[in-house]
Amino acid sequence: MTGPLESEAMFHLQIESWPDFFKLLFDSIYWITLVGVILVVVLDNLDPVKTISWVLVLIFLPYVGLILYIFFGQRYRKKKIISKKSIRKIENNPAYLYEELDPKHYPPACVSIIAMLRKNNLHPVFSGNSLHLYTSGRELFDAMFEDIRKARKYIHLDFYIIESDKIGYELQQLLIRKAREGVEVRLIYDDIGSWKTKNSYFREMKDSGVQVYPFLKVLLPYLSPKFNYRNHRKLVVIDGEIGYTGGHNIADRYITGANFGSWRDSHVRIEGKGVYGLQTAFLIDWYFVSRDLLTSKFYFPDIKDKGSCLVQIATSGPDTDWENIMQALFSIVSKARNYVYLQTPYFLPNESLLTALQTAALSGVDVRLMVPERSDTPIAVKAMNSHFAEVMDAGVKVYSYRKGFLHAKTAVADDILSTVGSANLDYRSFELDFEVNAFIYDAKFAIQMKETFLKDQEDCVLINPEEWSNRPRLVRWTESVCRLFDPLM
Repeated sequence: MTGPLESEAMFHLQIESWPDFFKLLFDSIYWITLVGVILVVVLDNLDPVKTISWVLVLIFLPYVGLILYIFFGQRYRKKKIISKKSIRKIENNPAYLYEELDPKHYPPACVSIIAMLRKNNLHPVFSGNSLHLYTSGRELFDAMFEDIRKARKYIHLDFYIIESDKIGYELQQLLIRKAREGVEVRLIYDDIGSWKTKNSYFREMKDSGVQVYPFLKVLLPYLSPKFNYRNHRKLVVIDGEIGYTGGHNIADRYITGANFGSWRDSHVRIEGKGVYGLQTAFLIDWYFVSRDLLTSKFYFPDIKDKGSCLVQIATSGPDTDWENIMQALFSIVSKARNYVYLQTPYFLPNESLLTALQTAALSGVDVRLMVPERSDTPIAVKAMNSHFAEVMDAGVKVYSYRKGFLHAKTAVADDILSTVGSANLDYRSFELDFEVNAFIYDAKFAIQMKETFLKDQEDCVLINPEEWSNRPRLVRWTESVCRLFDPLM
């Protein structure tokens, strides 16, 4: 039998060993979880470089690596955030598909990209559109607000950022007035993009009859996997006949500029059947946030021809099977024969786009890339700088915009094909965020886009490849380190 002293000793031994026991238990659970996650990463069939990167992060950053993977490493495209069945109910709307352009009328130079977007995710191309390009925030908001004032049936808005500043309150009061007039008003804002906006701003609209929903609401920003998957789209649909999309959000800085200069952006107004595409994008997002499935022909009215432009609206994000917009941009660059000009605030390309740019330039195509000299995200500028040598070595001309902040997301090629939208040339836009771009197949509009690029070029400095390669070594090292965070920016 065990004596009193021996029992007391065992009791103390057990008590004193509990921390060690719980540490062993915690470590065991962690390592079992880690091995499981590594197996998931490997079986997810990511690009081999990404797979190796995540495995190294998980192994060499204990605990932190696992947290990073939970927040930033999961592939929501495969998890289908929005059910395909619901998407198909909206996309297969008879009123929507009835007006699709007959393929025999596709411009010969654009057949392949149109067919790709059509096959990828049922993105039809529509004829009979009138387009207007806006490069001034003030002019854009004046036109957009005037169209909203004239709305008779409904107003649909979907924005990444809506701020409770001067222009934000101007929009708020306008929407409240239209809702009181009996017009259906629906508004989606991204919960992270608009996290600085006062709660009362949206509450006042709800109380006045505006239907308002946040996209992927996050209770603890930066501490949720949802943080990494944002709705970056900017679109407006008015009565199903007029639509807007591009790079502008709702905030004063898009008019007044930032602390380092003017804010240069691009947006397009579409009047005509091309609005069907924007309406479809909105209604899919609306179903996701509200669970209200709207498929009535009321939202796809009969529209007479308003012009001669062909428009195809493409969306991309965790709700699509393919990286549609990235593939379309890849196609534009790789099929260009004479020139391709691109503008982006963030140039953090994946290997596919990088190779396409290099191949086009080496093939004699005039490839020009315009980026801002300064940015609202300094680390992004440093990461972006690390990519320039790779494309300049192949003959790509890189222009640094110095007048202010270039936020436009555009491309134009060969006087026939152009695009304006919300997608940047970076990992986040290609793989993580919900994006929308208008692809326009029209010579007149393409030439206008080219002339706009050349006008912006006057406010740029062409980067000299030799001088660029001779920058201080410490600067280049810093940029290379920042580049490691490309997928997170």
